Amino acid sequence: MAALVIATYFLLTLLLPSHATPVKAPLLSVNFPDPCIFQDASSGTWYAFATGGWWTPSPPPPPTDTTTNSTAATTNVTATAPAIYKNIQVASAPHPKGPWTYLPSADPLPSPGRWAVSGPEGQVWAPSVTQLNGSAYVLYYAALVAPGYGSRDGDGGGEGNNGINSTITTTSTSSSSASSSTLAPPSQLRLARFHCIGAATSTTSPLGPYTPLSPDDRPLICPSGAGGAIDPAAFADPATGRHYVVYKVDGNAMGSGGECNNGVAPFRRTPIVLQEIEVTTTTNADGAGMGVRLVGDGVELLDRDDEVDGPLVEAPDLLYSPPRTAESRGGSDGEKGERDTERYVLFYSNHCWDGPGYSVNYAVAEGNITGPYKREATATAAGSGEKGGALIGTGDEFNVTAPGGAASVPGGGWIVFHGNCPQGRCLFGAEMEVVGGHVAVS
Repeated sequence: MAALVIATYFLLTLLLPSHATPVKAPLLSVNFPDPCIFQDASSGTWYAFATGGWWTPSPPPPPTDTTTNSTAATTNVTATAPAIYKNIQVASAPHPKGPWTYLPSADPLPSPGRWAVSGPEGQVWAPSVTQLNGSAYVLYYAALVAPGYGSRDGDGGGEGNNGINSTITTTSTSSSSASSSTLAPPSQLRLARFHCIGAATSTTSPLGPYTPLSPDDRPLICPSGAGGAIDPAAFADPATGRHYVVYKVDGNAMGSGGECNNGVAPFRRTPIVLQEIEVTTTTNADGAGMGVRLVGDGVELLDRDDEVDGPLVEAPDLLYSPPRTAESRGGSDGEKGERDTERYVLFYSNHCWDGPGYSVNYAVAEGNITGPYKREATATAAGSGEKGGALIGTGDEFNVTAPGGAASVPGGGWIVFHGNCPQGRCLFGAEMEVVGGHVAVS
């Protein structure tokens, strides 16, 4: 009988179509959505940070009778430990490919700041960590704005107060504006139910604890008149040394219903915006500290297209691709001194996160971080050699449902993303290569 079972298995394997491949194994089998990946320059350890979630500790082992070295009866021992909620989840690994270990004791952001709701109801989403000069760490995150920290009714947009610049310069051909409202003083505010972006710093460890930087108890970026902001991703430009945050203006929060709350007219814009950041050192009575300042206005890089993206584009991430010499491109000896242009690759997700249409896509800009970004609709899907509309999508050779929220390793070579799994949305990864503005994964 055993021989028959084995023979039947191999026969079915041969008869199955080539696309019926096993599901790609997750790097981490816990609910770990919206990941970012980061290497600590001090220790060389890799960290992945994710949207807040619950962790259920393993139950304590049953007591042992020391006189007989036997396990005592556990009839009256509670086997289930209480679940613990963390605003931000963390895992670590010696290499981007793993093995990854969930860190249940880590609590990087105990509080997102007084402007934000904390705990399970706070919905702290999509953290992103960057390291400055090999020492201090900055954490960006999106959190639900607390009651009393919303926007003025009917406010029209413009510069934010107290260093909160909420103006967006649009480079889109769309005629509608993505400019957001001024964040008003608490005494003039109505109840708000949208997310804004905050920043926090740690001078001791990538695991924190991070202290929120909230001047006058306000978020860093808050286009409240356009629905708020989510999915921040830090980016340090190797070509210029400048620091940026790229994020999504969350028009879905102001939608009229339907798919991801933006499937019913009037449809809302969900632009991806680039904001330059300057990190400053401050000195006060308590000693030296850090501050984060917005430089100029945000620049719109990409917006949703009804036919291509459905209700949204979101989860942006930037990658710098340096210019290549003719030699590295396989040119002749006489062309070795020639160089092509540098490129910026913008990864993003489209369609609704809870459906099979959710996917990882990318657009490319040549020579300028502000664009224009050209969508690459002929990405190589999962190294299959076949052309498709998504870089990673449901039904490709990875066989992961609803992949999205991708983040690349600086310099390329590896990309992480989440996808559906029995635990929720698990952490996955893939090899990545950027050649001449074209991205391939495998």
